[in-house]
Amino acid sequence: MIRLYVANTDPTWFNFLSQHQPLDEVNHWQPGGRQQFNALVPGELLVFRLRSPINRIAGYGVFAGAALLPISLAWSSFGLKNGQPDFESFKASILRLNPENRGTIGYRILTQPVFLPEDQWFSVPQDWPTNTVGGKRYSTDSVEGRDLWEKLTGVSTADVRAGFAEPAAMFGTPTLICPRLGQGAFRVGVIEAYDRRCVVTGERTLPALEAAHILPVKQRGMHEISNGLLFRRDLHALFDQHYITITPDKALIVSKRIREEFENGREYYAMHGKRIRDPRLPTDAPSVEALRRHNDLFIE
Repeated sequence: MIRLYVANTDPTWFNFLSQHQPLDEVNHWQPGGRQQFNALVPGELLVFRLRSPINRIAGYGVFAGAALLPISLAWSSFGLKNGQPDFESFKASILRLNPENRGTIGYRILTQPVFLPEDQWFSVPQDWPTNTVGGKRYSTDSVEGRDLWEKLTGVSTADVRAGFAEPAAMFGTPTLICPRLGQGAFRVGVIEAYDRRCVVTGERTLPALEAAHILPVKQRGMHEISNGLLFRRDLHALFDQHYITITPDKALIVSKRIREEFENGREYYAMHGKRIRDPRLPTDAPSVEALRRHNDLFIE
């Protein structure tokens, strides 16, 4: 059994993003910043229902995660993938829907999004409640949910299927799809995995924190939480340039090169040997192999 969530979707958001395909991820945000979205688990589908008077199903995306975070972080992480051309337009669209917003929104991060052409849009399920504000959850063990699944897969093309990490799983027996995280989803995922705290210092000021890849993407590192660590910005820079590293047993090691090259570094040497924070979930723990490969490039 797979759940699908049919979400009320702003046609302006949809139209903007449909003109910027292909996209690896989008932020299907909510203007309120108080209630966490928990209707889906990663790998299930969030379905786009264009608001009235259109009232048609027009696409979907693979749900990768949700969070309540600042508007500024949404823009720096996703940019145009928020469905607006610039930051000012983005803020204006949020305030248009929620004039009382105070700077935080709900993120609903979708990977492998599909924006169907208008001639493939179709009707909402027969039991769709006309007064629904946010959306409605369906499952493939109900008549309506199974019909929705079959319609979505029926209108999909070869190009759409190619966008899925496990294309065969999408068609036929309903099966969870593996979300392929993009840069924005990776960043938010690492922030949430470490409870918005630097793994070394515990710093919680979000603008000062950055999600670091243990293995850079250019070295075939993946946008996976296990390939990420949340650092204060200066520590991220030092980590990327191998002035510091994290051992497989989660200890911070500081290179002598900082003192030799910059005649400084007292703050960093005070952290030498400190064990880093663990993520909330053991499945998000940093890859031992990735840490070892980072250690290999570290010069004491």
